[in-house]
Amino acid sequence: MFFYHFGKYLLFLKNVFTKPENLKVYWKEIVREMNLIGVGSFGIIAVISIFLGAVTCIQTAYQLVSNLIPRDIIGVITRDSVIIEFSPTICLLVLAGRVGGSIASELGTMRVTEQIDALEIMGVNSTGYLVLPKIIAGTLTIPMLVVISMFLGIVSAYLIGPLTGVISGAEFISGVLRDWNPYIVVVALIKTYIFSFLLTSVSAYQGFYTKGGALDVGVSSTKAVVYSSVLILFADYLVAQVLL
Repeated sequence: MFFYHFGKYLLFLKNVFTKPENLKVYWKEIVREMNLIGVGSFGIIAVISIFLGAVTCIQTAYQLVSNLIPRDIIGVITRDSVIIEFSPTICLLVLAGRVGGSIASELGTMRVTEQIDALEIMGVNSTGYLVLPKIIAGTLTIPMLVVISMFLGIVSAYLIGPLTGVISGAEFISGVLRDWNPYIVVVALIKTYIFSFLLTSVSAYQGFYTKGGALDVGVSSTKAVVYSSVLILFADYLVAQVLL
């Protein structure tokens, strides 16, 4: 069963990346999807990032109770945790629920209402027309959201430290700048692009091949969220193993 779906998924991707018939129409769809995926997800990503940064700072300070450990190490740990792991992985898992479920339900509804069949009868490459703009929009906008998430997470940690008294602002900034290595941002962005592709393509695959009626659309949406989340975590392990 796994190899059947894996092969079907590869053939699905082959059809998706077939040369577009009308670039102007595709561009309009890409812009629309960028608005839905990027702008529509900004609020929830901002809220999650702010609280992730604040909680990371407080919990790190709670565990480092020894006077032998310099306080600015809190800034170092918070910076690396937010950039390498929390912003790329946690945000993508949240987006798997919001974006992945939305993509699967949209395509699943089109399938059960025979809209996709109508496109195919008219000679339109339905996989390319419906799925490619979603994948391109996701891989363009989600990394931007993750970069914003990194910034908000570190800023919220910087603000919460002095407010709670766990670390001064100067000590936190000293820790953030200490032993700074831009490579961690590169790793985080590589992870984000891989996660974004998996999220959009797997969710689209589940929705596109929905069979049955309205209840099966819900089943496809659930599968899209679960499978994309599991693949994101698996890819997270692989990327960390290879690049770190």
